[in-house]
Amino acid sequence: MTSTIDTSSIGKPPLTGPRAKRRHVRSLTGDFPEVDEKGQEKWPKGDEKTWKTAMRDITSETPDITKSIVHHVQTSLARAPYNIDDFGAYQAAALSVRDNLIVNWNTTQIEYSRKSQKRAYYLSLEFLMGRTLSNALLNLGLLDQYSSSLSSLGFGIEDILVQERDAALGNGGLGRLAACYLDSSATQELPVWGYGLRYKYGIFQQLIKADDGSQLEAPDPWLEHQNPWELPRLDVTYEVRFYGSAQRWGEGTGRATWSGGQEVLAIAYDVMIPGYGTRSTNNLRLWESKPKRGFDLQSFNAGNYERAVESSNSAAAITSVLYPNDHTSFGKELRLKQQYFWTAASLADMLRRFKNLEKPISEFAEYNAIQLNDTHPTLAIVELMRILVDEEELSWDSAWTIVTNTFFFTNHTVLPEALEKWSVPLMEHLLPRHMQIIFDIVTVEKRFPGDRDRLARLSLIEEGFPKQVRMANLAVVGSRKVNGVAELHSNLVQKNLFPDFVEFYGLSKFGNVTNGITPRRWLDQCNPSLSALITDTLKIDRNVWLKDLYKLKGLLAHVDDPQFQARWAAVKHQNKERLALFVERQLGIKVDAHALFDVQIKRLHEYKRQTLNILGVIHRYLLIKSLTPEERKKVVKKVVFFAGKAAPGYYIAKLTIRLIVNVARVINADPDTNQYLSLFFLPDYSVSVAEILIPASDISQHISTAGTEASGTSNMKFCLNGGLLVGTVDGANIEIAEEVGDDNVFFFGNLTPDVEDLRYRHTYHPIPVEQKSPALAHVLNTVSSGIFGSDGVYEPLLNTIREGDFYLLTDDFDSYIRALEMVDEAYADRTEWVKKSIRTTAKMGKFSSDRAIQDYAQEYWNIESVKF
Repeated sequence: MTSTIDTSSIGKPPLTGPRAKRRHVRSLTGDFPEVDEKGQEKWPKGDEKTWKTAMRDITSETPDITKSIVHHVQTSLARAPYNIDDFGAYQAAALSVRDNLIVNWNTTQIEYSRKSQKRAYYLSLEFLMGRTLSNALLNLGLLDQYSSSLSSLGFGIEDILVQERDAALGNGGLGRLAACYLDSSATQELPVWGYGLRYKYGIFQQLIKADDGSQLEAPDPWLEHQNPWELPRLDVTYEVRFYGSAQRWGEGTGRATWSGGQEVLAIAYDVMIPGYGTRSTNNLRLWESKPKRGFDLQSFNAGNYERAVESSNSAAAITSVLYPNDHTSFGKELRLKQQYFWTAASLADMLRRFKNLEKPISEFAEYNAIQLNDTHPTLAIVELMRILVDEEELSWDSAWTIVTNTFFFTNHTVLPEALEKWSVPLMEHLLPRHMQIIFDIVTVEKRFPGDRDRLARLSLIEEGFPKQVRMANLAVVGSRKVNGVAELHSNLVQKNLFPDFVEFYGLSKFGNVTNGITPRRWLDQCNPSLSALITDTLKIDRNVWLKDLYKLKGLLAHVDDPQFQARWAAVKHQNKERLALFVERQLGIKVDAHALFDVQIKRLHEYKRQTLNILGVIHRYLLIKSLTPEERKKVVKKVVFFAGKAAPGYYIAKLTIRLIVNVARVINADPDTNQYLSLFFLPDYSVSVAEILIPASDISQHISTAGTEASGTSNMKFCLNGGLLVGTVDGANIEIAEEVGDDNVFFFGNLTPDVEDLRYRHTYHPIPVEQKSPALAHVLNTVSSGIFGSDGVYEPLLNTIREGDFYLLTDDFDSYIRALEMVDEAYADRTEWVKKSIRTTAKMGKFSSDRAIQDYAQEYWNIESVKF
């Protein structure tokens, strides 16, 4: 759906009279078919029969697909059979698939517009999409046809699929969850669009320094070649204002005029999101920042070359990098700029679409639901207020009613550093009108007169030097409903994070939607052999069980079948061999695929406790080293894998990576132990790397300090693929154990209610590590001795454990080691281990993102599926 629109003037003085209405009038191409006086649709241009004869449908037959691929080789790439390589074949195949997606996308958007029903919009600063070609082919049901076509042209489908770079639009679970929800929305035929930013360089490309094992960051040039999956919408642009001044209109109006400052253009790029087994194809709209007035020719001619491009560079920086380092004032300002640029452009786009319905603005919330994925998009609440009050001329109360019925807020953490705050001086400088609106939002004074402590906790402004705007409080106040992402987390949100808001608004405003994952990518795509085995065993078409994951329970009837057990184990071993080959190609080291594979893949953070894991590996290494050659033969062979990125400014997390890499160098080179224990850190973790690691795991570790992990979704992915879980009683681990049974998970560690008491003791009644856990003290002293790196390089990391130990490693270490010993004991009985693996996969139906997105659709957004 292309639309030629009037540029939305965000932040300009409000218009009155007819000009105010013309700003959002329907464009020439429009979003809707025109109708006659009887309400019948009119054909817009030319001869209807000619148009319909010439319009194409999905290309699904192999000969037609081959023609389509060759067509793109010749015309889109301007190449020929003698100079086309694997990457060129990937580009041509991708463009051919995109043609099919566009056909379905147009059909979907026209149907949404024709029915004029309520839509939902998912605002997320991250969308960790992964590779698109394989996913699109599976969802379209055209993988075999394209494989055949490419084979006839001299290319192997596997060689073509690996040519695609992962889209650098996210970093961790927040972005991958958003991607899963877009997939499920399309599959469930729900009218849902995503809105994000088109980062030129992603977060960063992770490199490991050869001499000392430390992380280095380089730009991720994922857009250096044409991205065939995006459709530039150069006609869809909006102006976004920064800085300037805001002049109030006078007492009682609530309105103001925001003028001056810098104006930047937001350019739309669309990414089509196909549903599985349906023509439903939704949209992810990404914004790129451009200068409103680019090259300054006068400055250039005057010899001031830096000033000539200053405006261009300033605008382009907004969408250059995901999560700019905010340890500097420039980084903080750039992050805030990103968030407002994205939310302002997205809201302008939604309002333009709503205006085409020709409904009164008072009905906006009846046709639009906006989900805030964490606090990053919270400024959308203030921006919508600004538009409704300043541009649409609504009263403050009317505007606030619309706002608080439009937005929904998902909280993803209880960690203080993740609850965003922005300094009031920065807000006043960058967004002066929005700071006025925040000051005007009064919510609680009348309810609790004189209760200053409560008012301080509920306030949107945190007192201090400087004062801070609490974005989480603003998100709660401005949203219709607030949810956590696992049952434990949602309880903590209500009891620990926002208890005063729960008392103020009542429990009905707060809920839970446990996260989910799409089984299309995280089973069918990444583990096709297991998917085929499940389909064959259940005697159900995969199109059925992939859209109703509860049907996996049927595997329980086969858990005691020796033949089925053997086939299940063979699939797991095949996946382990695939991972071993990947590691050998990447790192040049052979991996024993018969060993137990132990995997932890997450962004690096102290609360996720990769440090606990690596200290456990060192403990195992020292134990094996102390055994005689005969005793070592009884040890369960293990290969440990780490992957994940540390934020560029997060020193302790980066030090943990350095320790992991250097421990691996020692262990893997030790001839006494390396046949029993090996360790690998896989650099530049991505969705594509996860798709190789997850199916190969025997166990995966989810070992956050109790009460700190909101949910986790990698735990769901591993368990869906038959990997057993080692973890704390935290996040979604609890609900996974409830589903698969406690006998099939390995829990350890203190519980959430104990955490604060333990931290209190650490502060006021500390016990030396040597007394609390002699085994851990031995490990820490070994690291300090310099065996993995001298000059005291790891002391800042070790001191976080010896002094304070906020994340309770000293309290949980012994219990953790015992859990790993239980894993060894269980793995020794391979038949029973395979049964545990089968039972785990069979009981993962609850954790489909299809279930989660329907929870949002029915209990929060109040939207309905559109049947095609």
